[in-house]
Amino acid sequence: MANIYLQPTLTGGLDETLIEVATAVPSFVIGLLVFVWGLVFISGSATQKAKSGYADTPMWSVMASLSTMVICLLLTIKGGLINLETLGIVVAITIFSGLWLFMSRGRGEI
Repeated sequence: MANIYLQPTLTGGLDETLIEVATAVPSFVIGLLVFVWGLVFISGSATQKAKSGYADTPMWSVMASLSTMVICLLLTIKGGLINLETLGIVVAITIFSGLWLFMSRGRGEI
C-alpha cells in the first residue's frame, strides 16, 4: 500500500504540480523542451515552404532555439524544474543555431 502513486493536484498551484510531475518523471521537462523546439521548427519550416516554396532551415532553428530558451528561462524561476546542465545545453544549442544562421548567409544578406 506504500507504493501507491498519488496524482498531483492543482491546490498548490500550477508550479507545484509541475514540480511534482518533474520529480516523478525526471525526463518530463527535457521532453517538454524538445517538444517545443520541434513544434516551432517543423511548423515554421512547413508553413514557410508552403507559402514560398523554400524553407529557411537555419532561421527556423534559431527561432525554435530562442523559443525553447525563453521557456527554459521561465522554468528556472521556480527551483526544482530546470537544472544547470539542462540550461547549459539549451544555451549551447541556441548559440550553435545562431552561428549556423550567421555562417549560412552571404555577404550583405540578412
